[in-house]
Amino acid sequence: MIHPIIRTENLQKNYKTGQSIAGIINNLHCCIYKSEFTVIMGSSGSGKSTLLYLLSGLENPTDGKIWFDTIPLHGRIEKKLALLRRNHIGFLFQDYNLVPSLTLTENILVSGYLIKKSRTQVRQRAKELMETLGIISLGDRLPSQVSGGEQQRCAIARAMINDPHVLMADEPTGNLNYAAAEKVLDCMVRLNKTGQSIIMVTHDMKSACRGDRVLFLRDGQLMDSIVFDETAVQEEREEILFTWLKARQW
Repeated sequence: MIHPIIRTENLQKNYKTGQSIAGIINNLHCCIYKSEFTVIMGSSGSGKSTLLYLLSGLENPTDGKIWFDTIPLHGRIEKKLALLRRNHIGFLFQDYNLVPSLTLTENILVSGYLIKKSRTQVRQRAKELMETLGIISLGDRLPSQVSGGEQQRCAIARAMINDPHVLMADEPTGNLNYAAAEKVLDCMVRLNKTGQSIIMVTHDMKSACRGDRVLFLRDGQLMDSIVFDETAVQEEREEILFTWLKARQW
């Protein structure tokens, strides 16, 4: 039996707007499995990014429970949540969030130095990741001196420097052109094939087809999910996913 690396139970997230309370995530149950590339989809306002932030411990639930492996995130103080994120979760943002005054290499190393490893180990891991992601020749450049796709690949290396159990990505290709987006997705698929667990929020169908399983949200609830046949090529996946989403009034 495959055990989930993350699971939720009766998850609820509310926000107060004026005198009323809006439910963004509503009584949601889900499981994320080890080594799986999980994609979260849904229309604008469905709660995709909020769910990702809850799963990472960046947001606290209003009610319900979240477990990261066997560790409960619900009710955990921020200091312990921050430590868990640093040690076990890599987070990839749409707008890269690189430090503009640091080189690409320095952006990656800074995150690595936060963990109690030798600097030699951190530098070696950074080099390996930069080679894998095709940015080793850009290490001495500032973020402003490289393309958006290259910045995002640097952000992937930064997120992976501490060998997290899960890499979480919030619309990682949203600011990229098609060619740059494809390179970033290629990198994520390559990492997943080494056993890296990935959770990606996206509204883009082509990007979603790179995953193993798609979770479909509507109004903060998990409505359905689909698992792709491993042998299906990209074009087949796109056709299957389009038909599946259309049937769910996406």
